[in-house]
Amino acid sequence: MNKVFVSHPRHMLEHYFGARAADALKAIADVTFNTECRELTTDELAIAARDADAIIGYRQTPAPRALFAALPNLAAFVRCAVDIRTVDVDAASEHGVLVTQASAGFVPAVAEWVIGAMLDLGRFTTFYAEAYHQRGAPAPRMGRQLRGSTLGVIGYGQISRCLCDLALAFGMRVIVSDPFAEVKDGRVRQSGLDTLLAESDFVVCLAPANAKTHNLMNASAFEAMKPGAYFINAARGELVDDAALLDALDRGHLAGCALDVGRAPDQMPSPALALHPRVIATPHVGGLTPAAIEHQSMETVAQTEALFQGRIPPGAVNAPHALRLARFDAAAHTLSSHAQ
Repeated sequence: MNKVFVSHPRHMLEHYFGARAADALKAIADVTFNTECRELTTDELAIAARDADAIIGYRQTPAPRALFAALPNLAAFVRCAVDIRTVDVDAASEHGVLVTQASAGFVPAVAEWVIGAMLDLGRFTTFYAEAYHQRGAPAPRMGRQLRGSTLGVIGYGQISRCLCDLALAFGMRVIVSDPFAEVKDGRVRQSGLDTLLAESDFVVCLAPANAKTHNLMNASAFEAMKPGAYFINAARGELVDDAALLDALDRGHLAGCALDVGRAPDQMPSPALALHPRVIATPHVGGLTPAAIEHQSMETVAQTEALFQGRIPPGAVNAPHALRLARFDAAAHTLSSHAQ
């Protein structure tokens, strides 16, 4: 039976892989799991996966050149997440190793998290709850309702489109800025970033993280936002200049901020921002729902089963270079001929 190593830290396995996916994987492979409550080092992973045909990689597991060089038997690195930026795909290709990624099963979950964050910011829910937890009697503040407010969405991918639908259902005006997308929904207005920042009561960052969007939300961008507006980041921490955001909050230019991502390990918000009184921070859990996690883990199992059957699975990113898959193709043909 083909061998698979699952790199998820032991205490993260239930939340980010799940029992159903683990059982399904055990039905098709000889499976070994990371026994540590931490990410393995590259050297440790190479030792643990030395006999593995495939590694199912936790969302934070790095896969540098050294890993592929150390594992001559490895045929596939199957990422149980969408983000593969910590995988050296070129090195994997040079060694004939297939790299795959999961599709986004967390779209509704993250979009709903953003709606919840806007409601919390606009109505001071966390502020009131914390005051009552301390047995205080908080003075009422005038809230801001979503209906009639303007939402500005930076980026127009799957999560953004889902969020726009939800925001429209709440009666919000919606503006989108994305130079690489065409907004065909007549209910949504497309504009440049400067216009979006100047007009929006809530600015939500959902742009992809790459070299061009690094520190997209910098001092100039925050200064261009409406005084008293709210900023929400549910994309990637690299999109935001933390120092500039802190300054905008300290000066009172922004009324508040909600973050589910940041520059701390595992894409968590940085402590300096998370501790700020105008900030609501959550530890990168916007997509942490059973439906979202099971979508990706079960898809990962299906990808693994496909490659063991000699098929290129959906989600493959370097299929033409995955030469080590040939042994599964040969094995599948042998089994087929024996069956006949």
